[in-house]
Amino acid sequence: MRPHGLGPCRCELSGGTVKTANNLRTRIAAVLCTSALLATGCASDSSDDEEKGSGGSGSLSMDEIYRTGLVDVPEAAGEPTQGGTLTVAEYAEAVSLNPVQTYATGQTGMNVLAAIYDTLMRYDVESKTFEPRLAESLETTDNVTWTLKLRDGVKFSDGTTLDADAVVGSIEYYMANYGFQGTLIQANLKSMKATDKSTVEFTFKTPWATFPNLLASGPGLIMAPAAYKNPEKFQPIGAGPFVLKSQAPGEKTIVAANEDYIDGRPYLDEIEFVMVGADQAKWESLRAGEVDMAYIRQDDVVQDVREAGYPAMVNAQSGVRILTLNAREGRPSSDVRVRQAINYAIDAETYMERTTGNGEIADRGLIAEFSEWASDAEPVETDPEKAKELLEEAKADGYDGKITYLGQSDSTSKDAAVAVKAMLEAVGFEVELDLVNNVAEQTKKVYIDGDFDMAIGATSIPDEDVYSRLYAALGSASMSNPGRYANPEMDKLLTDLQAAASPEDGAEEMAAVEDLWREDVPYVNIAGGAFVNAWHDDVHGIVPTAESSILFDKVWIED
Repeated sequence: MRPHGLGPCRCELSGGTVKTANNLRTRIAAVLCTSALLATGCASDSSDDEEKGSGGSGSLSMDEIYRTGLVDVPEAAGEPTQGGTLTVAEYAEAVSLNPVQTYATGQTGMNVLAAIYDTLMRYDVESKTFEPRLAESLETTDNVTWTLKLRDGVKFSDGTTLDADAVVGSIEYYMANYGFQGTLIQANLKSMKATDKSTVEFTFKTPWATFPNLLASGPGLIMAPAAYKNPEKFQPIGAGPFVLKSQAPGEKTIVAANEDYIDGRPYLDEIEFVMVGADQAKWESLRAGEVDMAYIRQDDVVQDVREAGYPAMVNAQSGVRILTLNAREGRPSSDVRVRQAINYAIDAETYMERTTGNGEIADRGLIAEFSEWASDAEPVETDPEKAKELLEEAKADGYDGKITYLGQSDSTSKDAAVAVKAMLEAVGFEVELDLVNNVAEQTKKVYIDGDFDMAIGATSIPDEDVYSRLYAALGSASMSNPGRYANPEMDKLLTDLQAAASPEDGAEEMAAVEDLWREDVPYVNIAGGAFVNAWHDDVHGIVPTAESSILFDKVWIED
């Protein structure tokens, strides 16, 4: 099976070993281009004149469409069979097969990385627990000290042993080179040590209930020492069920079965991770049988996929569309009254209607209504009169009312920009549009240069680890906080939330975070959304895990 010859969704920022503060900002921007990718759908259009699905009846409610979990998965008619190639249409390709240079989520390369490296832990979306994978166990009595036990006999694909020293070395390399969530570990870590050949002990400064998620995602992708021995010639050597066969940037990455994988040779001979283009093109390729599996993000296409009844893994997330506000000194949004005025001026339902054709999925809460972590806080209400009042107060103190909106230049992004401009100008702002050509340009302005007033973006908060994403977006020490919002009270509330193991445990803490977020307005939430992996009925053994990603070692194709 082969994809259409459509242009890939790519982020053209390069990554390397971090040596300077400027390079650090570049590295952070390279991995955090995901936020822009998620918010804009990689700035891709789908024609309203084309058929957008399989003619679903529209019988599913929004709650049914945006519900995390496996859906419409059929029972296999027989036993697993060996062989075959699975073709997967990715959302965005991995920037690099070096885990420190790729934002390790299912949207942006985690599927390929997990195939090559595997993970120490796995998130079970059905039981909502973390289970050992290359680990034998991960235990704690206080959420401060965590003891990781490794399975015996795990080998990297170069034949060396995955032991405690390898785990410590890999995570140290990951932190030193600012891999996704690496700075989060650094900020919290008191000590990490190998206590014997198969045991690693992590001690944190404060209780961290969702730490296992990190070992199920980027930091848990353990690299062989030989992989990063020469940083200039990194080699993708892991202990996963597959090994790299070939890579053609912007087109496809092919991995082949690892004959020596700890759990036995995978059923599949190979997986082709291909770049097809926009979500509509991926959906058409899936229906045409040109790919076996596709990763879909665009709201209208997500709804088509769900209505068509394809087997799928749905990952609903909060904050999939936000307006990032720049709180740096000298920027309009450094004044909280300006941020509040913007918040009151935005009509999320109208925004979503104009950009996706569906205002039902608008959601102004910090955490989306469909999430188990949603608080009882009253949602932000659109109030143009209140917005005018706050803006006039700011103008009375010298603000001229001018503000620039940063977005992209494709037609959907232009629709979004025009909608925001109209809402803000209706309450007295003077809005200039800065519409750039691609994700890379926008990312550079936001994450490297800080050269923006407000910009479309995303926080993409999964239920399995709300703390990590909220820290990234709101923590004053977070390097992935693009607006440089800082409030010591918020830092304390996030630390309190860090100790919560479940929505029930963290209800009070989450409500407090949302109350302060609503008061300070670090950014404006517009909508949640869903990331959907969909596949054909003859594909079996899909195992979902953290960060909307998929594990393929048990996947097989029915004859």
